[in-house]
Amino acid sequence: MILDEQALFSNNQAVTADAASTNIVELGSGEFASATPIPIFIQVTEAFNNLTSLEIKVQTATDAAFTTPVTLASQTILLANLTKGAQSSLIFLPKGNLGFVRLYYDVTGTAPTTGKILAGIVAGHQEHHA
Repeated sequence: MILDEQALFSNNQAVTADAASTNIVELGSGEFASATPIPIFIQVTEAFNNLTSLEIKVQTATDAAFTTPVTLASQTILLANLTKGAQSSLIFLPKGNLGFVRLYYDVTGTAPTTGKILAGIVAGHQEHHA
């Protein structure tokens, strides 16, 4: 797995309330000409506590301030599955890019006091071979 600091949304970002990813990625407006999907990687680096679930949204907008964010995809993960090392099933950047992309973390239930996320665009996904 190759991670690039310029393409990170969250670098071990603590998620203790609803929040946008620390970083946004500017991709330029319009869809990509390539038919190859762009891989993303989202992993829990510190286990969460307290909350009921965490919804991770992939959002795009025409401006860096995300004045009018558009959610392209989302996944809700229950607390029992927010353990260290857990990975999201969101593995490709969805179509619909408007120029800027970020993740948005939506906490349901009691605010967590622990829980961190590492997320970004990656060169490819790690494959495990038996």
